[in-house]
Amino acid sequence: MGKYTIRVGTGDSLLAFSCNQVQLWLVGEHGEADLGKRLRPLRRETEFKVRVGVHLGRLLLVRLRKHKDLTDSDWFCTCISVRGPGTQGEALFPCYSWVQGNRVVCLAEGTARTVSNDQSLLKTHREQELQERKTAYRWGSWKDGLILPVVGRTPWDLPRNERFREDKDLDFSFSLARALEGLVLKGALDLTNPVRRLEDFQRLFPCGKTPLAERVRNSWKDDTLFGYQFLNGANPMLLRQSASLPARLVLPPGMEDLKTQLQKELQAGSLFEADFSLLEGVKPNVIILKQQYVTAPLVMLRLQPDGRLLPMVIQLQPPRPGCPPPMLFLPSDPPMAWLLAKTWVRSSDFQLHQLQSHLLRGHLMAEVISVATMRTLPSLHPIYKLLVPHFRYTMEINVLARSNLVSKWGIFDLVVSTGSGGHVDILQRATACLTYRSLCPPDDLADRGLLDVKASLYGQDALRLWGIISRYVEGMVGLFYKSDAAVRDDPELQVWCREITETGLQGAQDRGFPVSLESRAQLCHFASMCIFTCTGQHASAHLGQLDWYAWIPNGPCTMRKPPPTSKDVTEKDIVDSLPTAHQARMQKTFTKFLGRRQPVMVALGQHKEKYFSGPGPQAVLEKFQEELATMDQELEVRNAGLELPYEYLRPSMVENSVTI
Repeated sequence: MGKYTIRVGTGDSLLAFSCNQVQLWLVGEHGEADLGKRLRPLRRETEFKVRVGVHLGRLLLVRLRKHKDLTDSDWFCTCISVRGPGTQGEALFPCYSWVQGNRVVCLAEGTARTVSNDQSLLKTHREQELQERKTAYRWGSWKDGLILPVVGRTPWDLPRNERFREDKDLDFSFSLARALEGLVLKGALDLTNPVRRLEDFQRLFPCGKTPLAERVRNSWKDDTLFGYQFLNGANPMLLRQSASLPARLVLPPGMEDLKTQLQKELQAGSLFEADFSLLEGVKPNVIILKQQYVTAPLVMLRLQPDGRLLPMVIQLQPPRPGCPPPMLFLPSDPPMAWLLAKTWVRSSDFQLHQLQSHLLRGHLMAEVISVATMRTLPSLHPIYKLLVPHFRYTMEINVLARSNLVSKWGIFDLVVSTGSGGHVDILQRATACLTYRSLCPPDDLADRGLLDVKASLYGQDALRLWGIISRYVEGMVGLFYKSDAAVRDDPELQVWCREITETGLQGAQDRGFPVSLESRAQLCHFASMCIFTCTGQHASAHLGQLDWYAWIPNGPCTMRKPPPTSKDVTEKDIVDSLPTAHQARMQKTFTKFLGRRQPVMVALGQHKEKYFSGPGPQAVLEKFQEELATMDQELEVRNAGLELPYEYLRPSMVENSVTI
């Protein structure tokens, strides 16, 4: 019995409000009270007071139902707070989701709990919530041999909570329409004004390019910039320190000096390699009846004492039994031959960057984590509350990617040399070698011999960001799991882990992914991987696209001539190998569209939703935000003194989820 003050929050977007009446119930440990239709959510926040004639005890749930009137308009509820008997101050009931139709929605009080700590009423609530979620969030399939996506071919097939809200939708749709309009208007000119010289790509260089993109255009022929990209470019995931000379590197007679030089660098620990063998045997695309070409280069590089990474030799083709040794290209070769070899490497890097590093390791991995979490962890679970801010918009952007970028007649089929099936082959190969260690920067950098390479700004920043995320996760886990046994005995947590590894990743335990969590340390490591994948991992692959691919010769989406069989190369040979003006404009258009700064982005750790109740989680989050701010400020100072700043892992640049 007593008087309650209830505040109901509504999202601040134009479509968040509803003219329908909403009925509320307060549910306590000793009973429940029907408050009737006291709410019409037409304002951002509504407050009212009500007297309840029954003793409810401690409040556990708020139930609500939006009733249909002449119209039925969805309502976005942010949070409900209640003050009164049994609330111990103010009880918060987080929602942050759409209320649709006239079904009853149950909101639990925001204190995180594992299932072993719940009363029977809340255990029933957890079970019912997961039953509903498993119906709404179902595993689909896209291509054989790939990790699983959410079911649905279009954004409208997704649950409303996973779709873009109107600010994101408006920006995405308007920007895409404007990009396509420019493509159509200017594309006709490309048919009458083809590219004849390398300088002709200048007219395709986008307006609004970044300072780094300008630097790339001016210096793309330099060996220093070529090597730098393996350390800190858009795809810093291929480079590794050589433990021995690669078996696929064939040094023909007469190159003893090169072998001696390679052995010397190997012994000094300064020999590195970038192996594109994942592309070997991939069937290249045919675009407008013209054959395109793909190759699988091997690049050997030496790390200079001054931190520069310089190429020593490029082998464009793998050795084949019964065939002469593949041609090797050296910095001492004629300039145009050496430039063409480097351009082939950059085109190969474009393929693996977009498909392996960006799409698979960023987008698709984040989708597996998000779908598995929605299916197995109720909203009361501390790990759900920890992870859910990092899933915003991921499912819709991935559905759009599968239906427009890598679909039949999508962008890859139209302009990329690995389109029309080759891209699926690459994704299948990349999936088969996707390991747990490769998604955790301390393990990945150690495995690739880059832990102590100071010139790897990506490596330094990834390690630091991983450390900040790990301390954040450890702080949250420590609040709710007081022992390793508490982790082992949490059935929801174990189901979540298995759902990711066995179902979403299609049995990835043989690649190091766990199927159970046995300790707090193991849980922290796994949850840190989840957050880093959805934030830093994606940002490191996404943010550099405009910088490094705006100048088409530095990262061509396709090659129209086979790899050279002679070192007698002219500028015309290079131009004829690069994309046509139309293909280049398509690459530029979508690079600019996808690589632009997102106006509605939420930076890492800066989400406004409050899923946790109580001072403990809030203190951990604030500490996380402080560490991110310190890192951001220190990187800003560092980058100001660098000729080529590295900003892709600056916390203010890293988005809190995969949204583009």
